[in-house]
Amino acid sequence: MILAGVGGQGNVLSARILAETAMRAGYSVKTSEVHGMAQRGGSVVCMVRWGREVYSPLIPRGRADFLLAYELLEGLRFLEYLRPGGTVLVNEYRLDPLPVLRGDAAYPEESLELLREAAGNCVVLRARDLATEAGSTRAVGTVMLGALSAFLEFPDNAWEESLRERIPPKALEANLRAFVLGRKATGERSGR
Repeated sequence: MILAGVGGQGNVLSARILAETAMRAGYSVKTSEVHGMAQRGGSVVCMVRWGREVYSPLIPRGRADFLLAYELLEGLRFLEYLRPGGTVLVNEYRLDPLPVLRGDAAYPEESLELLREAAGNCVVLRARDLATEAGSTRAVGTVMLGALSAFLEFPDNAWEESLRERIPPKALEANLRAFVLGRKATGERSGR
């Protein structure tokens, strides 16, 4: 699993919740995270692997089952890691990087189409809108996890326990609602 976004979107916290949930479900888990130059706005990618035995946190190119793209361009940057027939869950959100803001580069307007074409299954979410509906614009990562949960067979109580452990109490209820909204947004597509 690859989680790709920019600093401040919550994908590091999401990766930790995902890893903890996989452990609660009885798997061996390894994680990796790489932060870009900027704390907020720089590229951030996390890799999470789980199974009976996992020896490395790194996912080779072309081997990820899932790509969670918290931002369109970041999804494109890490698309090469997705296996043929893999699933992309993409937040339909655009954050122009500095070269685009300076006018030195153009943002690829066809980002969403490219992600759809490359994935075996592509689920497009308006995660920020769902997070706002849940009561917190900061719950985008939890919406994304809720969407992902519709594709995984981790027990519901493992997800909830991990969320309760990692999310601060003042933000917990909004995040629990965000998780449910994310799951509902993809439940029909996953077949679960």
